Amino acid sequence: MQSSINNIYRLDGTVPIAKAIPFGLQHILAMFVSNLTPITLIAASAQPALTQAQIAILLQNAMFVAGIATLIQLYPLWKIGSRLPVVMGVSFTFVTVLSTVAANYGYPAVIGAVMIGGIMEGTLGLLAKYWRKIITPVVAASVVTSIGFSLFTVGARSFGGGYSEDFGSARNFLLGTITLAVCLLWNVLSKGYLKQLSVLAGLVVGYIIAIFMGKVDLGSILSGGLISLPHLLPVKPEFHAGAIVSTCIIFLVSAAETIGDTSALVSSGLDREIAGKEISGSLACDGYASTISSLFGCPPVTSFSQNVGLVAMTKVVNRFTIMTGAVCMILAGLLPPIGNFFASLPDSVVGGCTIMMFGSILTSGVQMIASCGFSQRNITIVSLSLAVGIGFTTASESGIWNIFPSIIQSVFAQNVVAVVFIISIVLSCILPENMDIEKIKE
Repeated sequence: MQSSINNIYRLDGTVPIAKAIPFGLQHILAMFVSNLTPITLIAASAQPALTQAQIAILLQNAMFVAGIATLIQLYPLWKIGSRLPVVMGVSFTFVTVLSTVAANYGYPAVIGAVMIGGIMEGTLGLLAKYWRKIITPVVAASVVTSIGFSLFTVGARSFGGGYSEDFGSARNFLLGTITLAVCLLWNVLSKGYLKQLSVLAGLVVGYIIAIFMGKVDLGSILSGGLISLPHLLPVKPEFHAGAIVSTCIIFLVSAAETIGDTSALVSSGLDREIAGKEISGSLACDGYASTISSLFGCPPVTSFSQNVGLVAMTKVVNRFTIMTGAVCMILAGLLPPIGNFFASLPDSVVGGCTIMMFGSILTSGVQMIASCGFSQRNITIVSLSLAVGIGFTTASESGIWNIFPSIIQSVFAQNVVAVVFIISIVLSCILPENMDIEKIKE
């Protein structure tokens, strides 16, 4: 029995279902709220506005689609899927551009653009062997490090209460601090495989405390009936060239993030470099699953960095274990009470659990940089790409992009990962292979 439990640290192998479910559930709870938030933000910008009933349908569909996409990553269909413990969800990366599309063209144009963009990224993924060489190890390491930096503000926002009116209140700060303290104490005091359930312990304790603090609406959990099937094509897609072009550009940025996420996951969880077919499969799933997502009226799905951080922290990589979490997500999309329960998790509780995980992604990036070696060339690529990427996208300095067209601003002004990706690739292509100063022979 002990050997089967230890399979949680191996990619393949069956784990006792009673042991697997808590680990799978931990992965889903870590990303659940973040999976739903992008839809509400994009829908809020739509003209004409979506009704509350329409938004409720989209939120239900988002849970179902995220579960299906995660299953495809875990257990590929043909060449679509990476066979890695990648958890998929609706991406924040597209919020800015798709909110603009929704405001200018309407929500149906969002769906049309996502449908085309997903096909483009999926096809690029299948053809990755022809262009993968430009994504060198030092480029991937730079992107992973930038992902860690970019998520720090996400963790802080959740810790303070999310996009709520009482953001930064004493109650939110207290709830986030208690949740974080429980995670740390569980990690210190627990033994064996139970040590890896620290995030779940923090979520459970934080949720219970949130109930007593009046921050959970228990009545909403039973609303919406007991069973509700996903709605296919709840929004009829429309196709506008401007919307499609701008969205496809962001799909390329999302592809860079996916390469970084999967590289970090393989490096931190499996202690090796990522294989070409894993990059190809993960991108293909990213793209084609996003097209499937559009059929259910939802924005694109992509790999979730929160879960990469969880893998880096716990080393739990077993596909069967993560699969139980994907099944829970699918059930949440079919059974409204389950979805409502997950969605009722307060942001401060999620923030208390995830803020340390985001730090783990940054640490993985630093480890990847170290494994590439500190040659003059690598130092130049990493230092310049991070300096420009972080410096030029900091909120207080983002005005530096004002001279560029609006489409360039929407892609790069607030996206450190996109800037780091472009600069690191350009430098990797133009800098000579040997930049180190050679000793002058006497």
